[in-house]
Amino acid sequence: MSLKNDRFLRACRLEPVDRTPVWFMRQAGRYQAEYRSLRERYTLLEICREPELCAQVTALPVRQLGVDAAILFSDIMVPLGPMGIDYELKENVGPVIENPVRTLRDVQALRPLEPAEDLPYVLETIRLLVRELDVPLIGFAGGPFTLASYLIEGKPTRTFIETKTLMYSEPTVWHQLLQRLTDGVVRHLRAQVEAGAHALQIFDSWVGALDPWDYRTYVLPHMRRLFAQTADLGVPRIHFGVGAGHLLPLMREAGGEVIGVDWRVPLPVAWEQVGEGVGLQGNLDPVLLFSPEETLKARVGAILESVRGRRGHIFNLGHGVLPKTPPDALKRVVEWVHQRGGDER
Repeated sequence: MSLKNDRFLRACRLEPVDRTPVWFMRQAGRYQAEYRSLRERYTLLEICREPELCAQVTALPVRQLGVDAAILFSDIMVPLGPMGIDYELKENVGPVIENPVRTLRDVQALRPLEPAEDLPYVLETIRLLVRELDVPLIGFAGGPFTLASYLIEGKPTRTFIETKTLMYSEPTVWHQLLQRLTDGVVRHLRAQVEAGAHALQIFDSWVGALDPWDYRTYVLPHMRRLFAQTADLGVPRIHFGVGAGHLLPLMREAGGEVIGVDWRVPLPVAWEQVGEGVGLQGNLDPVLLFSPEETLKARVGAILESVRGRRGHIFNLGHGVLPKTPPDALKRVVEWVHQRGGDER
C-alpha cells in the first residue's frame, strides 16, 4: 500500500512537515486490552513467530491512536536464538539466558545469523504490514552493547558487573563478541529493509551505563561499523539509548539520521550537543501519561514549544509505554501534538 501519511519519514530527512509526527516506543503492548487478551493464549515469542498475529498486534495502535508510524512488534532478543543463545523472556523480569557468554570459546560458538533462513516469520510479518499500512513501518534491532550485556550477565542488571569486568579484563573477548553481534545486527537490519521496512531504530537501551571514555573505547568502533554497513539502505536510522545524555555527541559520531533522547535531557540542550544536520526523537517522560490532563497537556506543549521552528523533531516518549498506561492519555497526546501543527508553527 502506498503511504498516505509520510510525515514521519519527512521529519527524519529534515524536510518540512504539516504536523509534528508522533509515535510511541512500545506502542503495542500490555496497556492494550486486546493485547492482554492475546497474551492469555500466546507468549510474546509465539506472537512474534505468527506473521498474521504479529502484524495484527503491530497495526493495532496505528488504528487506535492515530500515530504517524508503526514499529514492528518483536523483541531485541529474537535474532539471538538462531545464533545459539537459549533464552526465555520472563514476565516482569526480561531476558534470562541459559548459557551466558563469558569466554572466547562461548563467543566462537555463536553462529552467523542468516535472516532469510533463521527469521522468515519476521520478514513475512513485514511484508504483510507494508501491504496493509498507510504509515511507515519501523524495523529495529538491539545495539551490540545492550545485547552483550544480556548475554554476559545472563539476565537484566542494574550494575553491569559481569559485563564491565569482561570488558576491562578481556578486551579481546569483548571486541570479538561485539564484532559478532554487530555482524548479526547488520544482517537483521538489512533483511528488514529488504522486506519493506521504511525506517530502522537501533535500541542501545543500556549504553548509558558507560562513561564517555568507555563508550569511545569499547562500543563506538562497532556502532560506527553498524551505521556504515547500513548506510546504503537509504532509509532513516534512529539511534536511541536510555540515560545516555552524556553520550549524545558520541552517539552522533557513531551515526544515525535521528538521535533518540530520553526525558532527562531537554531537547534544545540535546540539539546543541549533537549539532546540526540530524533529527531528534523524544522525549516525554512515560510516567507523565499517568498525570492529570492539564499537567500532561502542559508538558507536551512545553516540549513542542522548546523546538518550535526547527525541522527534524519526532515526538515520542523518552522510553517505552508502561504497562498500566491509560490508552486515552496516549490518544490525547497524539491529538495535542497534531493540533500544534508542524515545524513552521
